[in-house]
Amino acid sequence: MNKTMTLRSTLRLSALGLAATAALVTGVARAGEVEVLHWWTSGGEAKAAQALAATMKAKGHTWKDFAVAGGGGDSAMTVLKSRVVSGNPPAAAQIKGPSIQEWAREGVLTNLDDVAGPEHWDQLLPPQIAAGLKYKGHYVAAPVNVHRVNWLWVNTAVFKKAGIKPPTTWAEFFTAAEALKKAGVIPLAHGGQSWQDFTTFEDVALGVGGSAFYKKALVQLDPTALKSDTMKEVLTTFKKIKGYTDKNAPGRDWNLATAMVIRGEAGMQLMGDWAKGEFLAAGKTPGKDFECVASPGTAKDFSYNVDSLAMFQLKNPANAKAQRDLASALMSPDFQELFNLNKGSIPVRLNMPMDKFDACAKQSSKDFVESSKGGTLVPSIAHGMAVPSAVEGAIKDVVSQFWNSDKATVDDTMTKLVAAAKAQ
Repeated sequence: MNKTMTLRSTLRLSALGLAATAALVTGVARAGEVEVLHWWTSGGEAKAAQALAATMKAKGHTWKDFAVAGGGGDSAMTVLKSRVVSGNPPAAAQIKGPSIQEWAREGVLTNLDDVAGPEHWDQLLPPQIAAGLKYKGHYVAAPVNVHRVNWLWVNTAVFKKAGIKPPTTWAEFFTAAEALKKAGVIPLAHGGQSWQDFTTFEDVALGVGGSAFYKKALVQLDPTALKSDTMKEVLTTFKKIKGYTDKNAPGRDWNLATAMVIRGEAGMQLMGDWAKGEFLAAGKTPGKDFECVASPGTAKDFSYNVDSLAMFQLKNPANAKAQRDLASALMSPDFQELFNLNKGSIPVRLNMPMDKFDACAKQSSKDFVESSKGGTLVPSIAHGMAVPSAVEGAIKDVVSQFWNSDKATVDDTMTKLVAAAKAQ
């Protein structure tokens, strides 16, 4: 608690310092320089970052890349905190979910309403996603994309050989898994890391309980829902899945699990749409070599992970102008198309043409629009979109312990979930 208060006090002093010196500081940095902290450092992600740099250079600004690899963003956040505390933040940083509000509460983010208002962001974004980019009703971050998390990836040839079709329910999933097992193939490629365990868990929660249960249990953290008959079924189904993974799964990276499906060593993988990039890089074609279908029971639901850039208060007026141009560029149709073609995700704008995108992205976009209208759009907890980081970590630990322990019971795990939901 003391450490948290100390950090907050320091950040607030830094913010006051920025405001006090803004009128006095001119020309410290090169005019129109925009520095962006991110962890898009590999494959299609790096190409997407380069596309953003090119967009800003075309507007006449200087791009300063601040890429921090590793840790799924953990390393980047450590660096960011030191920069902000020292009163020298970047123009923008890759921050998402409730962490945006956590930074905004420190008084270090800037108000983007002067960009968002004239450009009608409220009309271009689903209300739920727009709310996640605001603090006290004001935009403080701009979105770049939407990843769908609740995907099931299928090797077409392996399924054809086993005489089965992609499952649409969990009952069908287990039938398909048995058929794959008999065909001598690993039914489900999995990486035994906590976030991958939880990705599978939230797919099951959404498929078994539906979006209303998912929101009540895993977003609102309602103790009654966390200890309900529905949660019993979720946990029982989740644990049953483990029997169809291989013994080498613990510690495996997600992309290595994807490679197992690509090579035909495994039949299926539960993973977000970033897995598609691995298939495409291997020269595979959606609808021919592999299938992308909603995870069992979730065809009408959409579990999302939104990448966004939070904008920090800056000293230099020219850089602040470049920052505004950056926010505007992020939401422009041209950039939304360019970035997401490279990233493997889909545009966050609701009115985007999808002509240049592949079949998986077109289906994802269609489901995104329909779920946003139907109220079945849900934030992915596994990817930092739903609950505060402390709660997220505590719940992930409980789920992974249940997955990995033969002694863990459903009842005890539900009790632990209720306790984890209270983590601070």
